[in-house]
Amino acid sequence: MFYYFIKSENNPREDPLLIWLTGGPGCSSIFGLLFENGPLALKFEVYNGSIPSLVSTTYSWTKMANIIFLDQPVGSGFSYSRTPLVDKISDTGEVKRIHEFLQKWLSKHPKFYANPFYVAGDSYSGMVVPPVVQEISEGNYICCKPLINLQVIDIYFSYFPSTECIYYAYFSLKKQGYILGNPVTDTKLEHNYLIPFAYGMALISEELYESMKRICKGSYGNLDSLNTECLKLTEIYQKCTDRLNKYHILLPDCDKTSPDCHVKKKIITRLLLQLYKYFLLEKWANNERVHKALHVNKGGIGEWRQCNYDGISYKYDIQSSVPYHKNNSINGFRSLIFSGDHDMTVPFLATQAWIRSLNYSIIDDWRPWMMNDQIAGYTRTYANKMTFATVKGGGHTADYKPDETFIMFKKWISSQPL
Repeated sequence: MFYYFIKSENNPREDPLLIWLTGGPGCSSIFGLLFENGPLALKFEVYNGSIPSLVSTTYSWTKMANIIFLDQPVGSGFSYSRTPLVDKISDTGEVKRIHEFLQKWLSKHPKFYANPFYVAGDSYSGMVVPPVVQEISEGNYICCKPLINLQVIDIYFSYFPSTECIYYAYFSLKKQGYILGNPVTDTKLEHNYLIPFAYGMALISEELYESMKRICKGSYGNLDSLNTECLKLTEIYQKCTDRLNKYHILLPDCDKTSPDCHVKKKIITRLLLQLYKYFLLEKWANNERVHKALHVNKGGIGEWRQCNYDGISYKYDIQSSVPYHKNNSINGFRSLIFSGDHDMTVPFLATQAWIRSLNYSIIDDWRPWMMNDQIAGYTRTYANKMTFATVKGGGHTADYKPDETFIMFKKWISSQPL
């Protein structure tokens, strides 16, 4: 299991310890490190055959947290296996493997035992992070050493002179939690909310939307092949949306690793720069000097790929992570769920829907949250310590708006309202 560990720039001994899981499944965590919330990023410059340069960032979550960026499952990034795995890689298998990894990591780095611990990720990790939190919580009670510090016991002492120097101790249990961005949670639900999202974003007409609601009866995930009217409407919907970039509907739709997609007439526009970085990443991560600097084992992998979709045989055995969110809520864990509002892969409407299904009351109702006196998005907080937030102009991952997600994380991890 290959990982990158970066200490907090503030106070490594006391600041939270966080593990970051990139989605896919099968995408490398270097994406998170270099594009979303790490202290380094690739410099945006036209590729000339040399190693792309790295520059410092201003939005790194390591300014207030220690972070492990883990390449998982095996076959992602630089993680590999020399022998065939006994069990097929799966959602539930990854939950146990990540838990095991954390126990082994902490055993080798015992000075981080006491640091408050959080699990974080985006995209498909929405299926894995909530059960990982549950697995760690159950393991702490039942079987497993070392304990992973998902909850902290605060002890307060009070002295009463009249009781002849007797001190009374008061205990309070402070729960840590988890953070998810545009999380895949229930694919059927998310598919059904694509049509309302498309209508709300003016991608389809009001007439088509109303017809689909009436004829498809609000179910677009598993279309009845006998419902020919619904299928015809779906074809019209697809013609309207097929050429969109589903990760951010305002960006061009093209092969993000191809330089032809990004450099037209020798002009790199601001929007195309969002895509050009993927091309630079491929060049950087497949350079032998980079491998040597990162201590990548020779012969461990072939060509590095940002997402190894074809090379991993994966079993999707968690159909919905909503029950895990519910259990974590019952156990008192905090959570921050955020959505880029221009993502058409996991539309924010679907995320709001499953959060509502938990049936917790609202304690801080819908309102804008700010950055530099400007609206950065909208937020709402529930009685189960779950905070939902949108990122205005954001896409499927935090790299589209890293400054905004940095401010969001900084406030939440410090228990401040957005």
